Amino acid sequence: MIAVLLGSFATAFADDAVTGSVIKVLPLFLDLQGHDAKSPSLFERDAYQAYLRQHTKEVSAMRVDIFWKAANAKDAKLKLRAELRGLGEGGMPHQTVLESDVTPAAYRTWTSLKLEGDDWRNFGSLVAWRVTLWNGDQLLGEQKSFLW
Repeated sequence: MIAVLLGSFATAFADDAVTGSVIKVLPLFLDLQGHDAKSPSLFERDAYQAYLRQHTKEVSAMRVDIFWKAANAKDAKLKLRAELRGLGEGGMPHQTVLESDVTPAAYRTWTSLKLEGDDWRNFGSLVAWRVTLWNGDQLLGEQKSFLW
C-alpha cells in the first residue's frame, strides 16, 4: 500500500507534460476610435457593445480577448488560434482564422487578436467562434461559442 502511494506521489511530480487551457473568450466590437467601451465600467461596456451591434456603421474592427494559461511550457512553441464564422452581404458565409504565437506568463494572461480593415469589412456579422491553444500540433485547450 505504501509503495502504491509513493509511486503515485512520484508520478504526480515527474509529469512535465505541457498543459494549458482557454479560460474565457470575449469577442468585442471596436468603434471608429478603437474603443470597446465609453468608460471602464463592465455594465457600460456591455451596453456600448449592444449599441455597436445595432449601429454597425460605427464599428471599425472586432477584437477577440482571450484569457488563457499554460503550465510546464517554458520552452514550448504555443499558439492561440481564433476561428471566426460570419455572414456577409447576401447571406454569404465567411470564415477567417486569427493566430498569434504566445509566451506563457507565470499564472494566467490575456491576449488580444484583431480583425480589422478590409478583412473586417468583408467578414460580415459574427455568427460563431472557436478559440484553441496549441503546443505545436497538440491541442491544449479550447472554448467555442454555442453555435460552433
